[in-house]
Amino acid sequence: MTRRTRAPASLLYGDLTSAEVESALRGATLVWPVGSLEQHGPHLPLSVDLDIPEALARQVGAESGGFVMPVQAIAARSLPQSGGGSHWPGTLHLRGTTLIDSLSDVLASLAPLRPGKLVVINGHYENEALLFEAIDGCRPAVAFPETEIMAFSWWSMVRDGWIADHLPGFPGWHAEHAGLTETSLMLYLRPGTVRPERPEHKTPPPAGIYRHPLDATRMSTRGVLSSTTGAGAALGELLFWHIIDNILESMG
Repeated sequence: MTRRTRAPASLLYGDLTSAEVESALRGATLVWPVGSLEQHGPHLPLSVDLDIPEALARQVGAESGGFVMPVQAIAARSLPQSGGGSHWPGTLHLRGTTLIDSLSDVLASLAPLRPGKLVVINGHYENEALLFEAIDGCRPAVAFPETEIMAFSWWSMVRDGWIADHLPGFPGWHAEHAGLTETSLMLYLRPGTVRPERPEHKTPPPAGIYRHPLDATRMSTRGVLSSTTGAGAALGELLFWHIIDNILESMG
C-alpha cells in the first residue's frame, strides 16, 4: 500500500466571518460531522463517535475544497444492543424528538446559504434514522432547491468485499461498538487516547431485538459488544482511506 497523508488542515465554517459566509458557501461543499459522547468500554475515550466522523469530514473537506462544520456532539440515546446503553457511565444523550428538532433547526439555518453540496457524516449508530428523518422532514426540495444532500453513517461506506477480506467473524455494524474497527481507527487517528486493555465479548448481541429487563453484564463486556482481537493502527489506516475513497466516489 502506498502510504497516504491525512490533510493537515481544511476550511472551517466557523472561521468565516458573517461578511464572508454567504459568498463562500454559495455553491460550495459543506461537510457536517455528527456524532455522540458515548461510553466505548475501558480502552477507548468517550469521544470515539465524534473523532471518527470529524477526521473523515476534515479529509473530505480538504480533498473537495469544501468547508467543515463543527461536529454535532450530543445526540441519540445509546441502546443496549448497539451501544451498551446507559448501564456504563459517561454517555450523554438527547431524546430522539429533541435531536430531530435540533438537527432540523440547524438545517433551516443553513438553507439560506445555498451550499452546492451538503455532506453529513454520522458516527453514532443510533443517530442514523433520526438524522434521515430530520433531513427528510425539512422538505429538502423546498428548503435546499439548489443543494445536493448526501447523508450516511461512515460504516455504510465500507464495502462487503473489504469486510470479508479484513474483518473475520464480523458481527454486524450494530455490534461493532468499541470493537475491532473503532479501536483500529482510533489507534490510527488518536493513538494517545487508546488505553492498552483489549476487551473481548464472545457473544455479540443480535440486531433488531430490544429486551427488558436486561442483564448488562451478559449483553457486553464492560460496554464492549464484540471483539478487539487484531486491532491495530495499520488496519485503522486501511479502513480510513477505504472510507475516504468511497465517500469521494459517491460525491461524484
